[in-house]
Amino acid sequence: MVAQQQASGKVKVTFKQAMEMLFPYVKSRIVGQIKSVALIIVYLILFQTIILRMAIAEASIIAVGLALVIAGLAFFMEGLMLGLMPLGEVIGLKLPQKSKLPIILIFAFILGMGATFAEPAITVLKAAGSSIKPWEAPLVFLLLNKFSSYLVYAVGAGVGVAVMCGMLRFMYQWSLKPFIYVLVGCLVIFTMWAFLDPNMRALTGLAWDCGAVTTGPVTVPLVLALGIGICRITGSAGSGSAGFGVVTLASLFPIITVLTLGTVFKGGVPKPMEEAEFFSTQSRDKAVTLFTSQEEMYGYAFMNASEESQLALFDGSKEKMLEYIKKLKENETERSVVFPGQNADALQRWAALSGTKEQRLAVFDTPEAVKEAVTMYSMSGQVLKVPDLLRRNGLMAARAIIPLTLFLVLTLVVILREKLPRSDEIMLGILFALIGMMIFSMGIELGLAKLGNQVGGKLPSSFKQIELSDQQKTIVGFDPAVVQTATTAEGEKRQFFYLKSENEYEALPYKGDGYDASTRKYTYLPTKGPLFGTEGGLSGIIVVLLFAFFMGYGATMAEPALNALGLTVEELTVGTFKKRLLMQAVALGVGVGITLGVAKIIWSIPLVYLIAPPYILLLFMSKLSTEEFVNIGWDSAGVTTGPVTVPLVLAMGLGIGTQVGVVEGFGILTMASVCPILSVLTVGLSVTRKRKAALQEATKAFREGRAA
Repeated sequence: MVAQQQASGKVKVTFKQAMEMLFPYVKSRIVGQIKSVALIIVYLILFQTIILRMAIAEASIIAVGLALVIAGLAFFMEGLMLGLMPLGEVIGLKLPQKSKLPIILIFAFILGMGATFAEPAITVLKAAGSSIKPWEAPLVFLLLNKFSSYLVYAVGAGVGVAVMCGMLRFMYQWSLKPFIYVLVGCLVIFTMWAFLDPNMRALTGLAWDCGAVTTGPVTVPLVLALGIGICRITGSAGSGSAGFGVVTLASLFPIITVLTLGTVFKGGVPKPMEEAEFFSTQSRDKAVTLFTSQEEMYGYAFMNASEESQLALFDGSKEKMLEYIKKLKENETERSVVFPGQNADALQRWAALSGTKEQRLAVFDTPEAVKEAVTMYSMSGQVLKVPDLLRRNGLMAARAIIPLTLFLVLTLVVILREKLPRSDEIMLGILFALIGMMIFSMGIELGLAKLGNQVGGKLPSSFKQIELSDQQKTIVGFDPAVVQTATTAEGEKRQFFYLKSENEYEALPYKGDGYDASTRKYTYLPTKGPLFGTEGGLSGIIVVLLFAFFMGYGATMAEPALNALGLTVEELTVGTFKKRLLMQAVALGVGVGITLGVAKIIWSIPLVYLIAPPYILLLFMSKLSTEEFVNIGWDSAGVTTGPVTVPLVLAMGLGIGTQVGVVEGFGILTMASVCPILSVLTVGLSVTRKRKAALQEATKAFREGRAA
């Protein structure tokens, strides 16, 4: 058998032997992802359960989602290393040899756009639109909902231009400083101008956060692989700045393109206004432009607006509204537009759970039918449809990975006329990337987004009373006769009743406005807070800000990319800038940044007040810093916005914003990006000064020794 294997040149491996070889490798990859995810996840869960004393809702689904995140990241990163990165490096090596500059720049632009579409965090950005109210921030609502694809194209175009500029830097060894002066100067002026327009003011947080979203696990490795290839040809691969700077450009250019996109559409959207005014006849022409059709606007109003606003759609006529609802019962085509989704009974579910008494009768005809429907839909929750989940995320992964892969392969084979190196390994890597992105996207939907939203929504209980919608209880067939009366120590009377769940009896408060006599349904929505101090008190807010700081600091210290950056920097600076020092500087910067971002949401501080001063200061610090520290400092912001941090922080910010009633909850990622640059450049200036002092001392000692 051995002789036959030697003769054929092939080695046969049994299934058991294959598993024994693969298991340690797979284990190391899974353990690596667990280490990068575990700290921030455990911290969030412990804070909610121990400090806020609230259980994690849908804990089993979130646990499954987090497991999918770990497995998906392991597959995805392995796919990048095996498939996409080798392709990028080979193309970067061959492109300058066989193509002229215009072809290289066109390729770089398309690569930047394609990599952006494949970023997992882009899906979170799209999902953020559901928390924005069209009457509070019309322009943001438009770009996150109706024109979400335009927003992604704008971000992609920004990254594309950034990659073009990055390739020019690699080829001609240009300094990063002029790019920073021009881009940051323009952005500060642009942001100050946007502050003067209510719609653009609301967009600035989203625009600046888009810059953080782009520097993820797809864009950075691919662009760096391309850059490494080009640096090898130009002879700059060993220079101190090789590989640095592209992350910075890929963070700044998308902000400009998103703000520019906003200026294009801002003239066609209404100004922010009150809810009822938004749906009134006077605002109808502009309000409807935020939706794909008037029917979709009706559906949004029924699902999200008050009864007064719903009536405003029908000129204040309740009869017209009820006639329209009855019409929807008969017209399936229009009903599917007003109440989109997979459920054929979406109209009935809405009427039973959210409709008014008159709206329910319009849908179900008789009081008896209304009672039956309320009972049925109150007892049945939303069922997780696994096939739909797989299909939706599978299609999204295919749209992101396959076009990017085809573009790279066609460039290599058709334009460069090169064979695909290690084709079986690359194809396996692309398959892994596809599977990993699908699994990771499902994990974001089921785990990260839910956990971040939940923690963010409950954090304000530290300083204000909040409603716990995930703990809402609905009792069907409620009998007011079971209500009892208790007396407080001060002699005040309180009504309550006992609810039997499984083998336990729970005392719940009774409030008259929660009981619907027509359906005999009682809805209890518990509240909690303020847990620390008084309503709106400083002590509770300090707890939230401390939570934000330690979350940012801990999550950054656990980021594998930061450890890798620290080693690179220590080598480039010949040990003068220690890895530990860089990691501490970045982590402290992120902690302070996330704290400021949360403060921005709590106190509704305009973002321009928080970003203009540090960025203006950074321009002066960059002027004083050496080229190597400018590259290191500005790129350090990119390692803080990983595939796990971005979905969690975005969801957390939107959750806090919803509870405190701000227009939008963006801006945390922005502050988490600028503060590390400040801290690293500050440390860099200190290291440079000490290095110069040591050099001068050594020179002086040498001269004195020679003189002696």
